[in-house]
Amino acid sequence: MGLSTHVLDTMHGCPAAGMAVALYATEGGQARLLQSLVLNHDGRTDAPLFDNASLRTGTYRLTFDVGAYFRARGVALPEPNFLDRVSLDFGIAHADQHYHVPLLVSPWSYSTYRGS
Repeated sequence: MGLSTHVLDTMHGCPAAGMAVALYATEGGQARLLQSLVLNHDGRTDAPLFDNASLRTGTYRLTFDVGAYFRARGVALPEPNFLDRVSLDFGIAHADQHYHVPLLVSPWSYSTYRGS
């Protein structure tokens, strides 16, 4: 399946539908934007970020626009808010495997892991 992500809004107990996400390739401290998208009703992308054929070893970054998402949900955030964008840097060591990078997020905390 390549590379996929999804986001769960732990404040409201639901998928983070409508959250903006950007995927970058990183190398030598530089980040190159590969794609920007908005998560669907299930807090997922409509298609894998990379399918098996296009997944390559290397380092990547997913950036999630959590501040804008929670503001759009009507959450009163302080200025500046505690979390604005969450960036996850990760590596793909085995391009023949599936990499799933989920994010569980509230306005004040987040966690991630390599999912299946």
